[in-house]
Amino acid sequence: MSYDSDFRERQAASAKAKAALLEKFRAAPGPNDPERRARDEARVRVIEARKARAAERETARIEREKALAEESAREAERRAAEERAAAEAAEKAAHLKAEEEARVAAEQKAARDARYAARKASKKQRRQQQKERPRLR
Repeated sequence: MSYDSDFRERQAASAKAKAALLEKFRAAPGPNDPERRARDEARVRVIEARKARAAERETARIEREKALAEESAREAERRAAEERAAAEAAEKAAHLKAEEEARVAAEQKAARDARYAARKASKKQRRQQQKERPRLR
């Protein structure tokens, strides 16, 4: 087919191509052809195998997700137990510190009271000594 071909030549070439395509379609084996059946059966087997592999992958994915969820639940429980233990230890330490501070405060108060009592007793003793001493006039 050249560049200068006229309309009829192009139309004839198109009709020829359509006829060749139709002939190719008619020459194709029908649905009852053993070769075509074999190909269809092989295609079905491949599709079924793909579906089986996909189901296996899905089952494996679900199992992995279950295992991961169980592991994360165990980890969360372990962390919660650690946090509870840490909170209990902090509470116990705070309680011990408060007791120690109360004991130290009581000791300081006792020492302060003893100094006050000694000062008062000393002052009282000096007053009595002054009373007992005769006054010179």
